[in-house]
Amino acid sequence: MVDAIGGSPTRERTAKERLAEVKKMNQPLKKFRAGQVSCALWENEVTTKDGRAVQMLKATVERRYKDKNGEWKSGSSFSRNEIPLVKWCLDKAFEAMIEERSSNGRVEEEVIE
Repeated sequence: MVDAIGGSPTRERTAKERLAEVKKMNQPLKKFRAGQVSCALWENEVTTKDGRAVQMLKATVERRYKDKNGEWKSGSSFSRNEIPLVKWCLDKAFEAMIEERSSNGRVEEEVIE
């Protein structure tokens, strides 16, 4: 196999190595958890209107619970008692976004229009 960038020979990656690479790419930068509520912080590459590729941080929130059969499920609706947990997780995610942006300077903020 020849490396597409430098043209030098490289060994072929095993299926296990490719799977590990995909898993690494699909991992959040950070996770925050309070009870059954969790928030994950993700770094995504997006293309701006002028064609530039920039890194953008996004947060996802979910609630984990067991259904009547005992199987774990995820949901995105929250009860009155879970809302403070959601707020705490999102506050922590926001703090991490600010720290990430100020520490490396390469993550652009999202403009709300």
